Amino acid sequence: MPLDAQPGDEQLAVDLLARTDHGRVATTLRALPFLAFASHIVQDGRLLLRMPRSHGYHHACVGSVVAYGADNLGSAGPGEGLWSVQVVGACESYDPTADQVERFGPAPGAVDDEPYEPVYLRIEPQLSTVHTTDGGLERHFGPTL
Repeated sequence: MPLDAQPGDEQLAVDLLARTDHGRVATTLRALPFLAFASHIVQDGRLLLRMPRSHGYHHACVGSVVAYGADNLGSAGPGEGLWSVQVVGACESYDPTADQVERFGPAPGAVDDEPYEPVYLRIEPQLSTVHTTDGGLERHFGPTL
């Protein structure tokens, strides 16, 4: 954990991630940087993702260290500060419980004209970063979500 981390930083990341349902997972695909969209929930200190199986992007994520980012850049209301959260960690396939699937909410019927079949991943956080425009706050902290 970096020396500038403050008590409660971990909870800030959890609180911010809970404010949005979607983000972007970053990995490499054929040695090139790649971003893919996903929906997420936070469960027991881990980040659970749901992605469309038809694109096959989950294959590039599983077994790799990935970054996942979410923000309110497109949804902040007047006077509301902007924020972004990034979580970095090992990614693996995951078989969610019925309760976790329900927490994700309804899945789309199709993505890019392909029927939507979900695939689930889990990120074990190793590092998290929070940036906000509220007073220039920038915080970095360890694996606890």
